[in-house]
Parts: sequence; C-alpha cells; structure tokens
Amino acid sequence: MNQNLDTYKQLLLQEEQTLVDELNNLGVTSKIREGVWEPIDKNAVDPADREDVALSLEDYENAQDTIRVLESQLHEVRHALEKITHGTYGICEVSGEPIEEDRLRANPAARTCKAHMH
Repeated sequence: MNQNLDTYKQLLLQEEQTLVDELNNLGVTSKIREGVWEPIDKNAVDPADREDVALSLEDYENAQDTIRVLESQLHEVRHALEKITHGTYGICEVSGEPIEEDRLRANPAARTCKAHMH
C-alpha cells in the first residue's frame, strides 16, 4: 500500500480540484455556510413571464441537486485525504482490514472493503 499511497493522494487531489471546479461552474460558495455552494441563477427572468420563471426554477433546482451530489463527493475525497494524513487510508472503516487494491483503484475515496460495500 505505501508504494501506492502517493499515487492515491495525487488521484484524490486531482479529483478534489475537478469537483471544486465543477461546483464553481454551477454555483457560488455560500456566504452563510463555508464549504457550501449555492446555485447561480444564470437565467434571471422577468417575474411576469410564468413559463420563463418555471423553467428558471427547474434549472435552479437541477443545479441544486447536482451541487448536493458534488458536495458529497468532495466530502468523501477530503475525508480520504485526511485519512492519508492520519495514516489510516486504505483501512476498512467497518472491519479494520485493508481495502483491496482494485477497489481503491476504482474508487480512491472508498471507506470500506468489498465485503462491507453498501
């Protein structure tokens, strides 16, 4: 595992940057809660046009859903990076056994071994 640790760290750092870039394209960071993105309303419309308002709301809700998924993935990546720092990366959070290499290659942020996947 140690020989691959740098490789996994680089993969996680690249994934972190990709996720942050995607989040920044969809929204802006919240002024209220740090590390949380809010969708940008790219289609501001005249409130008098109900059809445009409905489409704008649908776009906003879709962006909000996508942001939630990306934030969750970003959380998992950052958690894995913390585990590298603490020396616990690659250990199943359920059994304490090593996570299989092929599982980590497929998902470097994996928290569990194959036997404990959801």
